[in-house]
Amino acid sequence: MEASTIIIADDHPLFRGALKQALTGMDGNPAIIEAGDFEAARTAASDNASADLMLLDLAMPGVSGLSGLIALRAEFPSLPVVIVSASDDHATIRRALDLGASGFISKSAAIDEIRTGIAAVLEGNIYTPGGYSRGMEPDAEVADLINRLRTLTPQQSRVLAMLAEGLLNKQIAYELGVSEATIKAHVSAILLKLNVDSRTQAVIQLTKIGAAKAAA
Repeated sequence: MEASTIIIADDHPLFRGALKQALTGMDGNPAIIEAGDFEAARTAASDNASADLMLLDLAMPGVSGLSGLIALRAEFPSLPVVIVSASDDHATIRRALDLGASGFISKSAAIDEIRTGIAAVLEGNIYTPGGYSRGMEPDAEVADLINRLRTLTPQQSRVLAMLAEGLLNKQIAYELGVSEATIKAHVSAILLKLNVDSRTQAVIQLTKIGAAKAAA
């Protein structure tokens, strides 16, 4: 059986080390690729198209909260993503799953639990912490927003994640290697899909699901 390839995307070297320790004790001794920021995580996913899993922290340089998950799921739909986060309240777990995560592991989990969760997802299952009951999103506005976010194209999802980081159109254009006019067109499409009138309102909407930094 071919060894699994797992991407660990977390900006804390000590926690990446803890995850590596958990993974090296698993069957098959998976190949591990590390990424310390969101752009490195994207690059790792792009360069390793056959990767079996990404373990993604919610708080990393270059991304805010669940906006990283939204962008990665849009751009790499065949790559299962498991959120590994200290923010493990039921609302965050449910919204991560609703936005396409294949599982959620708390950073406070013991190594055996981390291994159990990873093994479950590698077998094609969805993993959540013990005691978690998914249920429906109780906030109708949030449920509507999540449905709207699912309609974004991969590029629109990336642009939205960058808007959430506070980047200007010209900065986003530079990062993506396209014209500013192209970014303006993407922003217009995003505003239409999210049913808002401005990029500020779009970011405010994202804060409601923990997918952007709260406005200062």
